[in-house]
Amino acid sequence: MPDRIYNVLFLCTGNSARSIIAEAILNKFGVGKFRAHSAGSQPKGQVNPNTIDLLKSLGHDISGFRSKSWHEFTKPGAPQLDFAFTVCDNAAGETCPVWPGQPMTAHWGVPDPAEATGSPAEVALAFKDAYRMLHQRIGIFTALPLRSLDQLSLQAKLRDIGRMEGATEKAREGK
Repeated sequence: MPDRIYNVLFLCTGNSARSIIAEAILNKFGVGKFRAHSAGSQPKGQVNPNTIDLLKSLGHDISGFRSKSWHEFTKPGAPQLDFAFTVCDNAAGETCPVWPGQPMTAHWGVPDPAEATGSPAEVALAFKDAYRMLHQRIGIFTALPLRSLDQLSLQAKLRDIGRMEGATEKAREGK
């Protein structure tokens, strides 16, 4: 019998950069084991063009990405979630809806590349840095022996992932 596929939701306020990047990474590198989704508490309505450019340049299929509300994941027929990760400090501080499946949660805050200023090269570097940090976290997450960890151990590991290099101060504090 094949292992089950875990549903993961990445949350950010605007759902235009970090959460979309995380969704792309997990869907590419966790295929067959994970199904990633992303949403925002106050979606911008469009994916940041720099996010699209970066993902396209790294070989990700960008055809299905859209900025959407987290309320889509509370409606009947929404996927039953196993994990929900906030990737921005604002979303981590908000009261999230009740998710189907009562997923395990953790805060994996990384700096917002959409707030980067400077030359186009400097802005692109901010997006690449966010990608690198999220890729590293997701790589460690996908390598966890999920079926053999008890919930307390798994929750501790998920929080530790959020405190990795480059984490926002709120993530380092474990909030």
